[in-house]
Formats: sequence, C-alpha cells, structure tokens
Amino acid sequence: MERLLIKLCDSSPDKPFPFWESGTVGHCFTQLVLNSLAHVLLALISACYISTPRYPDSVPPCSPGWRLRLVVSFLLSVLPLLDLLPAAIPSEAVPGPLALEVLAGGVATIAWITHSLALRALARSQGRLSRGPLILALTALLPAPAMVLTLLWHCQQGTVLTPLQLAPFFRLCFVILQLTMLLAYLLGWAVPGDQRQRRAWASDSLFLEPQRPEMAEDGESWLSRFFYLWLAPLLARGARGQIQQPQDTCLLPYRLQTAYLARLFRAQWREQARLWLVLYGALGQRYLTLGLLKLAGTLLGFSGPLLLSLLVGFLENEREPLSQGVLYAMGLAGGAVLGALLQNQYGYELRKVALQARGAVLGAVYHKTLHLGPNRPSAGEALNLLGTDSERLLNFANSFHEAWGLPLQLSITLYLLYQQVGLAFLGGLGLALLLVPLNKVIATRILAKNESMLQHKDARVKLMTELLCGIRVIKFCGWEQTLGSRVQKHRAQELQQLRVIKYLDAACVYLWAALPVVISIVIFITYVLMGHQLTAAKVFTALALIRMLILPLNNFPWVINGLLEAKVSLGRLQRFLDLPDHDPQAYYSPDPPTEPLTVLELHEAMFSWDPIGTGLKTFITHLEVKKGSLVGIVGKVGCGKSSLLAAISGELHRLSGQISVAGRCEGFGLATQEPWIQFATIRDNILFGKAFDAHLYWKVLEACALHDDLAILPDGDQTEVGEKGVTLSGGQKARVALARAVYQENKLYLLDDPLAAVDADVASHLLQKCILGILGHTTRLLCTHRTEYLEQADIVLLLEGGRIIQAGPPSEILPLVQAAPDAQSEDVQKTEPAAALEAWKPEKESEESKEVGPTSSRLLQEERKKEGAVAFQVYQAYWKAVGGCLSLAILFFLLLMQGTRNAADWWLSHWISQLKIAENGSQELGRLTSQAPSLLSPQLLLFSPGGLFAPVSAWPKATPNSSLDLQFYLTVYGSIASANSICTLLRAILFATGILQAAATLHQRLLHRVLRAPVTFFDCTPTGRILNRFSSDVACADDSLPFVLNILLANAVGLLGLLAVLGLGLPWLLLLLPPLGSLYYSVQRHYRASSRELRRLSSLTLSPLYTHLSESLAGLSIIRAARATCRFEEENEKLLELNQRCQFAASACLQWLDIRLQLMGAAVVSAIAIIALIQHHQHLANPGLVGLSLSYALSLTGLLSGLVSSFTQTEAMMVSVERLEEYSCDLPSEPQGQQIQVEVGWLSQGHVEFQDVVLAYRPGLPNALDGVTFNVLPGEKIGIVGRTGSGKSSLLLVLFRLVEPSSGHILLDGMDTSLLGLSDLRSELAIIPQEPFLFSGTVRENLDPLGRHEDEALWQALEECHLSEVITPLGGLDGELGEGGRRLSLGQRQLLCLARALLTDAKILCIDEATASVDQKTDQLLQQTICNRFADKTVLTIAHRLNTILNSDRVLVLQAGRVAELDTPAALRSRPYSLFQQLLQNSQQ
Repeated sequence: MERLLIKLCDSSPDKPFPFWESGTVGHCFTQLVLNSLAHVLLALISACYISTPRYPDSVPPCSPGWRLRLVVSFLLSVLPLLDLLPAAIPSEAVPGPLALEVLAGGVATIAWITHSLALRALARSQGRLSRGPLILALTALLPAPAMVLTLLWHCQQGTVLTPLQLAPFFRLCFVILQLTMLLAYLLGWAVPGDQRQRRAWASDSLFLEPQRPEMAEDGESWLSRFFYLWLAPLLARGARGQIQQPQDTCLLPYRLQTAYLARLFRAQWREQARLWLVLYGALGQRYLTLGLLKLAGTLLGFSGPLLLSLLVGFLENEREPLSQGVLYAMGLAGGAVLGALLQNQYGYELRKVALQARGAVLGAVYHKTLHLGPNRPSAGEALNLLGTDSERLLNFANSFHEAWGLPLQLSITLYLLYQQVGLAFLGGLGLALLLVPLNKVIATRILAKNESMLQHKDARVKLMTELLCGIRVIKFCGWEQTLGSRVQKHRAQELQQLRVIKYLDAACVYLWAALPVVISIVIFITYVLMGHQLTAAKVFTALALIRMLILPLNNFPWVINGLLEAKVSLGRLQRFLDLPDHDPQAYYSPDPPTEPLTVLELHEAMFSWDPIGTGLKTFITHLEVKKGSLVGIVGKVGCGKSSLLAAISGELHRLSGQISVAGRCEGFGLATQEPWIQFATIRDNILFGKAFDAHLYWKVLEACALHDDLAILPDGDQTEVGEKGVTLSGGQKARVALARAVYQENKLYLLDDPLAAVDADVASHLLQKCILGILGHTTRLLCTHRTEYLEQADIVLLLEGGRIIQAGPPSEILPLVQAAPDAQSEDVQKTEPAAALEAWKPEKESEESKEVGPTSSRLLQEERKKEGAVAFQVYQAYWKAVGGCLSLAILFFLLLMQGTRNAADWWLSHWISQLKIAENGSQELGRLTSQAPSLLSPQLLLFSPGGLFAPVSAWPKATPNSSLDLQFYLTVYGSIASANSICTLLRAILFATGILQAAATLHQRLLHRVLRAPVTFFDCTPTGRILNRFSSDVACADDSLPFVLNILLANAVGLLGLLAVLGLGLPWLLLLLPPLGSLYYSVQRHYRASSRELRRLSSLTLSPLYTHLSESLAGLSIIRAARATCRFEEENEKLLELNQRCQFAASACLQWLDIRLQLMGAAVVSAIAIIALIQHHQHLANPGLVGLSLSYALSLTGLLSGLVSSFTQTEAMMVSVERLEEYSCDLPSEPQGQQIQVEVGWLSQGHVEFQDVVLAYRPGLPNALDGVTFNVLPGEKIGIVGRTGSGKSSLLLVLFRLVEPSSGHILLDGMDTSLLGLSDLRSELAIIPQEPFLFSGTVRENLDPLGRHEDEALWQALEECHLSEVITPLGGLDGELGEGGRRLSLGQRQLLCLARALLTDAKILCIDEATASVDQKTDQLLQQTICNRFADKTVLTIAHRLNTILNSDRVLVLQAGRVAELDTPAALRSRPYSLFQQLLQNSQQ
C-alpha cells in the first residue's frame, strides 16, 4: 500500500501519504480524501434517487431553480475532463502528478453525471414541487473545501504572477469556474420556484384526486432497496402522525398480493396434499436460495474476530509497517458493512417469504372454511388457526435456516478457537456437548406441554365465543360469575401448561446464558495448565469468538422450540385442511330428475349429520317434488324436518341412495330456522351481493312485510344491525332472512319455519304475499308447526324419526297433527317489527350520546386505535401485573448478572496485564507506578494502579504462570464466574415467575371487566373484535411479549456493560458517543413513530378477519345456497391484504432501522481501530486494552440493533397489553353499587310494582316507557301485549336492570330495585328467552349451571318437557351437547331452556315466547306444565300466542310506552273497542 501511495502521490518512503506540505494541507490528501471521497459520496447518494418514480399524471413545468441545477450539474461533469488537458502539460507549477489528477477527475465526472441523472429523475417526479431532498444539495457542496484548498495553493504559488504559465493559469481558471458553478447550484437550490404556477397546477382536477399510496419497492433501484429509501414517504407520514388507517400504508409488492398468493397456492394444491410440500412447491426455491445469503453473512461475521487478532498482533509488534494496520482497520470496517448489508437483506427477504406463506395459508384456511362438509370445527378452533397457528408457522421460516446456520457458525467458531488456543478448546466443547441431550429432553417436554396448552386455549376461546354469543341471556340469568369461573378454569389449565413451558424455558436460558462464561473459564484454565502463556491477541480473539458462541448457543433452544411449535401448528392446520370437503358433484346425482316437471327427486336416500351415521338418520324411500308446488313438512320436535331441508341443500352426509335437483347450479333460496344476519345494513343483508334492482327490491320488502319496520328505523334500510342481528326482534330477523332468500330469485326455496317468530297477521301476510304471492311460481318446501297455514299446500309430508310416515293432501295429513284447530289457537306473535330495535338500539346510542349528525345511527363503531407512544400507564399496568417487588428483584439480579460477566472479563484482562508487566521487568513496572495518570492518557484505564481498582502493585508479582500466581488468579476468576452463574439462574427463575403472574392477572382483569359490561357494548361490538383480545392479544401477553422483553432487558444491561468497558478502556472513544448517541436517538425515534402505529394497525386489521371467519362459519349453508362463496372469498382477500400491508410495512421499517444501526456499529468499530492506530503511531497503544475494547465493540453492532429492535418489538407487543388494558379499564360497566344489604331469598312473595317509570335511551329520542305504572300481586299471571314499539321489551329490560330507567321506581316486595346489587336482583328473577342459549358442555351443566339440584330433579324436569327420550341416547345427564347445543334441534333446545326454568326457585318468572319452535301438541302439554309448576309464582308473559294469555289473571296492554289497558281477559274482550279485542280479532282473521 505504501508503494501505491508513493507512486500516486509522488512522495518519499518516509512520508508516503503527506498530510501537511509547505505550510498547507498536502495536495495528495486534498485530492484523495477531500475531493475523491466527497465525489464518491455524492455519487452514492445521487444513485439512490435515479429510480425515483415519475408522477403518473401531468406534472408542472420545471422551475428556474431546477433548470439551473441541471445545467450546473452537466457543466460540472464536463469541467474535470477539460481540466485534464492542462494537467497533462509538464510544468513545475502543476499541483500534483498526472495519475492523481486523472483519478480525481474521473471520479468527479462520474459523480456529477450520476447527480445529473438523479436531478433529472426528481425533476420528472412529484418532488419537483419542492427543492428536492436536502441531503442531495448538501452532498453536492462536499467538494467545495478541496476546491478552496486548491485555489489557496495556486495563490501561494503565485500562478497569476509573471512570468505567466498557461497550464497552471488554465487550471486556476477551471477551479474558479467550478467554485462559481457550485455557487450557482446553491442559488438554484435556494430559489423556491414559481408559487403561482405550483398553485395553478395543484388546483388541477387530476391533482385533487385522492393520491394512491406508493408501491413498495417494485421498480426501485438496488441502492434504494438496500437502504430502504422507498420507505421515506411512509416514515415521514409516521413522524407527522398521519398513519391513521391501513390505507395509509404502502401497497404490497406484486409477489405479496393476496390474489397472486392464492393462485400460487392453488396451483400446487392437490387433494390430500401435505401442506409443507405445497408451500415448498410454491415458495421453496426462493426460500432455499436465501440460504446462500445466510451463508455469506455468517462467513463474513467471522471477519471481525480474525481481523481483530491480526490488529492486536500488529499493535503488539511495533516493527510492522503502518499500512498493515490500516489494511486491518479497513478490513474490519468493510467486513462489518458488507456483513450488515447481507444479513439485513436476508432478514428482509426471509420476512417477505414468511408473509407469502402466511397469506397463502390464511387464504387456504378461509377457502377450506367455505368448502367444509358437515364436520366442522368450532369457531374458537378456527380462530386459533387464524391467529396462533398461522403465526407459529411463520416462525418456521426463520428457524429452519437457523437450524443449519447455527451449527455451522458453532463449528467455524470452534475451529477458530482451536487455531487460537489449540486443544484447550476441547474442554469448552465437551461442556457444550454435555448440554445437548439435556436440551433435547427439555425441548421434547416443551413440545408436549405446548400441544396440551393449545388444546386448553382452544377450549377457552370456544367457551368465550359461546359466552359472547349468549351474553344477553347470561345477564338476564345472572350467570356471569358461573360461566366466568368456567372460562377461568380453562385458563388455569392453560396457565398450568404455560408454567411448565416457561420454567423449562428459564432452564434453557440459564444453561445457555451461563455457558459462555463457563466455557471461557474452562478454555483459559486448560490452556494455562497445558503450560502455555496467555497473550492479548489470543485472549481477546478467543473472548470475541466465545461471544460469537452466545448467539448459536442461546438461540438454538429457541430455534428448536420454534421448529417444534411450527410442527404442532402445521399438524393442526393439516388436520383442518384434510377435513372432508362439501362436494356437490359427488353428493347430487349427475342426472336430472326422471320427469321433466320434477324439480326434486330422492330415491332410497339416507342422510346423517356424521359420516358413519351413528346419530339420527334421515331416510327417504321416495320423494318427488313437482315444479311450482308448495310442499308442507310437519312433525313433532326433533323428527328431522330441518335435517330433510339440510339434506336437500347438501349440508349432510349422504350415506346411500340418490338425490337429484333440477337447476342445482343456480342455487337455492334458503331461510333457516335460526336466521343468519350479517353485521351490515338491512339493505346489504337483503341484496347479499346481488345488484340493486329498485322494482324487485321494493316488491320484496312489501312481500316480507318490512315497509312499516323500515319507516320506523332511524336510517330506514341503511340502518346497521348488530352481529347476528342482535338489534332486531326475532320476527324481524326471520323476515330479513326471508327477504334475502326471495331477492335472490331462485327456482327452489327451502323455508325452515319462517312463520314461527311473527304474529298472526304478519304470518298471514307472509303466506299470501310472499310464499303464495311473489314465490307462487317457484317450488317451495315449507317446514312449520303452524299447520293452519298449510291448508293451501299441494302436498304435506308427515315426518317421524327421520322418515316420511305419510304424505298426502292437507285435508288428510293436517288433522293428524293439529291439537286445537279453532281460531284461538292461532299465534299472536310478537308484533315488533321495530320494537326490539327501539328497545336495544337507542341503548347503544346512549353510550355515544356525544355523537350527533348523520353518523350517529351507525351501530358498528370503528375500533378505536391509540396514537403516539405507548402510554406510561401501560408499562405501569404491566409492572403491577408482574408485581412491584418481583420486578425490582428481576432488575437487581439482571444487573448483578451483567456486572459479574464484565468483572470476569476485567479480571482476565488484568491477569494478562500483569503477565505483560512481569515480562517487561521491574523497570517498566516502576515507570508505570511513578507517573500520575493524566485525564485522557492511556494509563487511566481498567488496570492502572491509580485507577478505580485496588493497586496492582500490592498483588503477588511472581514470574508468569508461577503456581502461587496461577492459583490466585484462577480462584478469583472461578469465584466471579460462579457468582455470575447464580445470578443468571435467579434472574431466569424470577423472570419466568413474573411473566406467569402477569399473564394470569391481565386475563383475569379483562374477563372480569368484559363480563361486567352492559349489553349495549356487545350489541355494537363485533364478537371478533372482543375475541381478538382473548385470543391474539392474550397469546401475545403470554408468550411473545415475555420473549421479546427478555431479550430487551438482556440487551439493555449488555449495552450498559459494554459502554462502561469502552469508556474505561479507550476514553477517547467517549468523544464519539454524543454525536453517535444523538444520531442513534433520532433514528430510533423516527422509526418508532411509524412502528407503533403499524403494529396497532396490524392488530386492528386482524379483528375484521376474525369476525369475517366466524360470521362465515355461522352462515355457511346460506352462503353456499346463494352461491356466494366467491364473493365472500374476495372479501376475505381484501381484509387479508389490508392486514398484510400493515405487517409488511412494519417488517420493512424494522429492516430500515436495522441497516442504519448496523452501519453505526461499523462506524464505532472503525473509530476504535483508528484511535488504536493513532495511539500505536504515537507509541501509546496498550494491546490488552485495545483488544478488550475491540472484542466488546464487535458485539456493539448486534447490541445496538438488538436493543432498538427488541425495544420496538416490546413496545409493539405492549400494544396488546394496551388493548387488554383498554378493555380492562375503559369499558362501560353496569352499576355495581349496592346501597342496601339483603339476604338470600329476600324475594319471598313476588309482588311487582312499577311507579311512574320513564325510560329514554338517549336525549332527544322519544320515551320508550312513558310514566308506566301498574301493580302485580304475588302469584298473579300477567299477559303483556301491544303493537310495534309499544315498549313490551323495555319492561323486561328495566325490570332486570339491563337498562337503567330515566326516572321512576320499580319495587319488588316493596324493595326499590335501584338500591339492590345486580346479582341480588337477577338471582331472584327468572326468564325463559325466545332464543335458546346452550353452551358446550354436558346436559347437566346446561340444565343446572350453578350445580344446585340433584339428578332426580333434573330428570323430572326433562320428563315434564318431553326430553328424556332425546337425552338418554346422548349419554344421559353427562352427554355432551356440542357447541351451542348443536346436537339438538332448535325446538329441543327451546325445551331444554324451559326445563332449566322449571328448576328455578325464583318467585317472578318472565316468559318470552318459550315454545315458538315446537309442534302444537307438545306446546299444549307444555302450557299445562307451565301452569302447574308456576302456580304459586308471579308470571309475566310477553304474549306471542293468544292461547298462552287467555287464561292469565290480567292482561297489560301497552301503547306508545304507556299502560293503555289493564284488566282480566274476559273484561277486555267484552269491550268492543279495546285494543286487546282488536289484537284478538286480527289473530282470528
């Protein structure tokens, strides 16, 4: 290198690279460093902007400033070439040799050409509206100092004096011209441009269109990709706080778009294919290619220790030329930079592949969901596949390459250790190998516990899903605490498995964290005992290599753990994807029915809900349905009516026989017994993806009797209904579902009891206008218990036990099933087209009472997203969840662990220092001790006698490796290492204990608060949004957050220890810390502003995915019948794409940060090397100190990067805690106060009194109850009737205090309910709801959730409800009912809820149409049972069937929220114009 510099600079061998010549800066230094280096930097920065995308539309013309800069850049690229002409003329007055001038001129020309291209690209982009990037202008001015110094040199040489020499004079002119051009460039940048022109262009309509987000990376230059310059707009928006919604993020690259991934996955998928093989076929080639990047980055990582060894050897050997040290220092810096680029690109590309796999798998899971056969997983299991399992599968992407990369890294490290310390490394290797089998045992145990934990998690989420779906009934019955304890029981089992996993993880952490210190002890002791002498180069190179062992040894357990977790999740996903598909081609006969006029034909067909037919089978010997006919289907509860319709629609297993349907591909019109309503507007529910046809739409509304309902609703058909239609009454839901089926204009309609939930006149309207009217030309199969409406059917089928026992005209079949054919048996159903919405909806709106204007009627409120940094209160909440004392103990032992680790290295360094002193003799020692250390001298370091530690002169100074000396140093070294081991163990155990405590506390608080929330919260919050907290966010707090937090704490104390060693070892380095610290702070702050919001948006966009999946599972039969699977899949793709955009942007931002921190680390390593070279040159360098500092500095890059990334990830994970805390603290809560204490059984009589009760759901809305006053005597039976919006439902709401009255009082046995605790009140009331609520569990648990009754009482209740014959085959009281009671029909579920009510001891019973889905004979028997069992109790019945209240003591008629009539049924019927008489007449028509 010296020879090259001597030739290039024409210098002497003594000073090959002169910095100062003739009283000024050397010309060689000026040209090579100040000129060429500045131009290289200009070229690099400019190259980053060459690929700036053009603005897609028209752009304004260039401003004068841009034009001036373009011209100047072009001229500055030409001038250096012209300057070479006079430089080639031999002259003594020319500054330097020709080779130097050619090199400098060539670099300058290339730089300015590159800059011109960059300016041209910016001038054609939107950036021309401003001055362009500031950094571009600043780098353009970097060559100015070199030009000024060259000008000064010419002035000193007197170039313009006589005699004038042309060559130097021309060169002086060119320098002046270049400086003038730079001033012109500066002027061009300062000119703001024509503001009027910019405003005129900005007002163009094209510019006013909403800007599309920028495309991520596609079309960007390699420099922009390497340094993520394409992220600048996104990060700028984040810094300004403008990342508010997913659409604010950049668009996905083409290879990450969900549509592309879906095509890629399906191209590889085959029936019964293995998921991992499909993913390999789609992504494997690209994924395996990344292994080459991983390999190159790993190998480059070893350049640091190797060059460190050479550099320390150079510092020890003072005879080596300086150029060797410069080469070693440059190699250190270059290796660090190149390694950083490769590792960073590997991480970025790996994350992209992982996101590709995630997108493909989630798309496949949803696609499979839409094509599932009758065997379906619960919603909770499906949601766990979406959340937990898909995320764990992503971990495989990193873990696989680490699984071979870490052993390779370990092998190379051990080989290099062998090069340094010989066979002594075998001691450390043996110790490491001893831990491998132990690690395998731990990993296997973790895998088993992990699988068990996921099963308990599934059960918990499944139960939570059911609990949220039935929350209204749960609150009516006061079961929050009981079912909450069941959730907590599953949570306790889950935490029990998590506890074992975390303590096993702690054991792994301890073993591998303590291992580097123990390995270093064993290696150095073995090396010394073998008779070798330690040197600075060997010790610190070995220390750096042992530190490199930390990564593979620490990470290997996590890698194995990640692979095992991915294996478990892969198995769960595989089992889901292997579930039998719904295959219409195999299910239906390929031939149409034999007769042309036959629409449906079944022959010897047997169907079952399970594939082997163990349950109730539906067997149809022969059935033909003619085109345009109306077929009635009747039979007792559980006889198989719904199963027959499900068999026709393809939702059952066909065990044998044939089923033929004409026009099957066009779909069916399906209205199920339990109406499925989406969380959308009423119009969207009815249209169901079909184009809006105004004429048909209004015709359907009229046929389904929805006009009056829509007139009352706040936004008409644009009113949003809650999830599963919770804001609509049963009748409204049934009619909206029916309208949806009618609007699809199918030829075959399957109607499963759509008349059950509507009153008599509405049922008559639906029959005449809809079933016989608008659908009159279609083929209809109608299941119903209301046989009076089947008199106009063409044929009636009578089912029993899953078989058609009789078929014929209505006149023959109906007498066999009718219980009481007189008109009074007609059902007076709940005439509440809008009552329920008025009853529930304003209650939700009262919560948002501050909201006014057109959006106030929106039910679904956007999920709130916190902004800015995660609040200190969130960290405080987590600290408290862990426990204050426990948190302090963790931090204390963490600091002790790091302190003892640094102390072990210090002691080793001191040992070497003493060996060096002993070698140099007593004279050197005397020189050291006689001088007082100066402030920044190299003597004021770790081992100086006058420093921070005890004087080394007092310690034994024996000859190197003497027995006394050796024993002393080894004893102290071993003691420090033992202390480190103990601190590491305590820290690992305490940390595991703390995070387990936090996991339990956070979930318990969340569950407690959610169960105390009012029903209004659940009505306007999608279940998926709440389940996202209980699934993803809880999983994050359980597992992901502790993992990242552990790394953060280790990195933080590691950085503290490193800075302490660097500061004491090389004090000059402290001068670099302030600028580096400020740069570090600004970079991470710029990053975190965006990262926080992107993480929040990632969580936010997961909730709609959860909701969409659970909603699709619930309405699968409707979706398939309407042939809407493609549309739903497209909707899922859009939701997934938004989530992927946020995930991708977050990971790209992380890599943006990582590359900058890696480069900063490389700068620190370079600075240490330069300081060491300068000290060596001045004969001040201490090799031991430099070695210690450099061995620590090599890990600085990883620590800096790890600290910010782990802090940011921790902050991002804390968003989950923030979301949990948002629900735990900010949810509205039902009033929990209890002003008076009462004993159990305080309600002994059942007296009910309403005193002027007023209920207004929100200021400005009319009163739902307006001064209601009435008195119910103990044991009295009251029927409650009224027209739409009269306030019937509101009575029950205020009685149970689900809504608090605005004024007035409700007295029960003379006690004001507002003074009672909610549990005291609701425990003494009972209700039989219209919609049955059952949860997963046994018959016993559903009948008697509180466990208060003996088996005999339970069987008696089942007998009275005619259920004993149904329950016995299921396994008796311990038989499982399945999710939501799916093993029972809807009517049987209603009967089970009635049996539950028969067991109650409550004195007041409220009945809300308990028998809508049972046949009339069973209903008659049940009414008799209710009368007998509740003879001594007060019964309030919202009248849906007139025959249920004609025997009441009195009837309460409500109108417009007021009591209109209250008298006996006979008295009210005797009044010709009474409202009750009008209702009766309507039902008899």
